[in-house]
Amino acid sequence: MTNVTFKGSPVTLRGAEVNEGDLAPDFSVLANDLSEVKMSDFEGKVRLISVVPSIDTGTCDKQTRRFNEEAAELDNVQILTISNDLPFAQKRWCAAAGIDNIQVVSDHRDLSFGESYGVVIDELRLLARSVFVIDSEGVVAYKQIVPEVSEHPDYEAALKHAKSLI
Repeated sequence: MTNVTFKGSPVTLRGAEVNEGDLAPDFSVLANDLSEVKMSDFEGKVRLISVVPSIDTGTCDKQTRRFNEEAAELDNVQILTISNDLPFAQKRWCAAAGIDNIQVVSDHRDLSFGESYGVVIDELRLLARSVFVIDSEGVVAYKQIVPEVSEHPDYEAALKHAKSLI
C-alpha cells in the first residue's frame, strides 16, 4: 500500500489496492443529476480517472481544470473526475468553472470507487488524490497515488499514458 500524507500527517488508505496490469474494477458513482454512472458505461474507450479530495479546494480546482482543457485534444478518451463532494455542489462548481469536456461524478453515496481502488482516506472519508488510466480493454495502464494529498499529480505522465493508448 502507498504511504500517503495529508498536510504532512500520515493517513490510512482503505479499500482494495489496484495496480497497473490489473483488470480495472467496475464501480458506481453519481452524476450531477443523481443518475448512476459506471466505469463499464465507457467500455471500449480509454478512461482517465482524476481523483480529487474536494472540488472546492485550490489544488483540486486546478487539477480538474487542467484535465478539462486537455480533454479537447484527446479523441476516444473519457475523462472522469471523482470526489466525495455532493453531486449538487459539483454541479454548481462545474457551471461556475465552465467544465464541459469531462464528467465530474460523486462517490459520496457508498464509496464504490474509493473502496474498489483503495483510495479512501479512512480518517477523513475523502478520496486520496490520484490518477488512473484504464485502457480500452479495461486494464489499468497507469496509476499514481500522490504521496502528499495537497500536491498535484504528474499530469504529463498521466496524459502521456492516455495518449499512448488511443
